[in-house]
Amino acid sequence: MLWPLAVRRRPSRRRPAGAIDLRWLTARSWSQRWYPQGVDLGVSGSRRTLAVSWFRQDRERRHLASRVSFIDLARHRHRDVFLAVTDEDGQLQPATIHVGGLAWFGDRLFAAATMRGIWEFDLGDVRPVRGALARRLTASSRSRALVAVRTRVHPVDLRCSFLGRVIDDDGEPLPRVLIGEYRDDEGGRIGEFLVPDGPDAGFEPQGEFVPGIRHMQGAVRWGGRHFVSQSDHARPGVLWSGPSDDLRRDPVPLPAGCEDLALDPDAGLLWSLGEHPWRRVVRGIPFTRLGIEHPRGERRLYR
Repeated sequence: MLWPLAVRRRPSRRRPAGAIDLRWLTARSWSQRWYPQGVDLGVSGSRRTLAVSWFRQDRERRHLASRVSFIDLARHRHRDVFLAVTDEDGQLQPATIHVGGLAWFGDRLFAAATMRGIWEFDLGDVRPVRGALARRLTASSRSRALVAVRTRVHPVDLRCSFLGRVIDDDGEPLPRVLIGEYRDDEGGRIGEFLVPDGPDAGFEPQGEFVPGIRHMQGAVRWGGRHFVSQSDHARPGVLWSGPSDDLRRDPVPLPAGCEDLALDPDAGLLWSLGEHPWRRVVRGIPFTRLGIEHPRGERRLYR
């Protein structure tokens, strides 16, 4: 299973049609309480780690909590870290955001908080909580949990539906992100921003464009080439690629109910994931299928 309920359990991995599919074999595969959304790659304890975000909702579709599953890609073990905020009284409360995209820079984790900018969390201060506090922050019956606390809210003049990384032609991660808008029409924007450097800095805009694509779910950039995911209800998702002014439909399909995108230079993969119950998958698409040329024989860890 991809994200087991205990860290000792292992994932199920398949290689359909030249891709790597990781799937749940637990209730996380069909749960309608938690939905996977964002994805990114990073390093935890010198080990390559996949981060997948989830949001928790009730029957009225109100957001109750959010979490990030950090998966050790070599050992196939994971840990859940729940996202929290500090209220006016200094008490921890659950971060009730959609977490439609992630960008992971060292101890800094940025999450897309739809309509509320980009929220930053400190992974260098992940703390354990127990009892009633754990149950409140996880919106569940858990008696203990790990929590990362929000350190800043970054206002951005976009809807902030998703968030993705920027990698140069040599496979080196840059201190830049793409932030975009999910919309039912073709007016959704994608902006590129410098990541804040310092306590008083904000996301610095570097330009934006309107691809003319409905239902955009994620975006990343490799050199001069952008990749954008588009959901199509229960049908396979669509991948668009190319320069910002000439995005074209790629023949490689994405999972049904596709969400965020993440580039993985170390493994030579483009990761995406599907959110629909019973069809949930995290898929790694080889760069060779996408026409991405990447230097071989070098290991490049995310910073």
